[in-house]
Amino acid sequence: MSFMLHPRLATDTTVLGDLPLCRVLLSKEALGPWLILVPRKEALREIHHLPMEEQYQLMRESSAVAALLETDYQADKINVGALGNLVPQLHVHHIARFENDVAWPGPIWGNTDGTQRSDELQRALAEELVAELANIEGFQAADEF
Repeated sequence: MSFMLHPRLATDTTVLGDLPLCRVLLSKEALGPWLILVPRKEALREIHHLPMEEQYQLMRESSAVAALLETDYQADKINVGALGNLVPQLHVHHIARFENDVAWPGPIWGNTDGTQRSDELQRALAEELVAELANIEGFQAADEF
């Protein structure tokens, strides 16, 4: 079987490109930069279902994305989470949080109104992030977003 992105992730995000293990997505929600890593493995639900070397690779990619958000956006906190309650496909959220965001200091989930960025703002942020992600070894940008 080939890798397919869960329909809800496909609807709610913009594909920025691929790292060696993960597809990199940008949430459309109008809240800080919010990146999601999805290992390109079919029918994967949990991190511990990955072979150990791929678990390490996921951690390397996750750490690189978190560092990018912290450094480039001066986030007050980086929230990283793999919930999967609504979308069973393994995906790991990386959310740049700021003391002035709508949900601070609580969790994002259930504490926003779901407002999405305009297409223009989403495209501009996607282009900015792709330029920054290019500094992570092995990143390949999507053809378009």
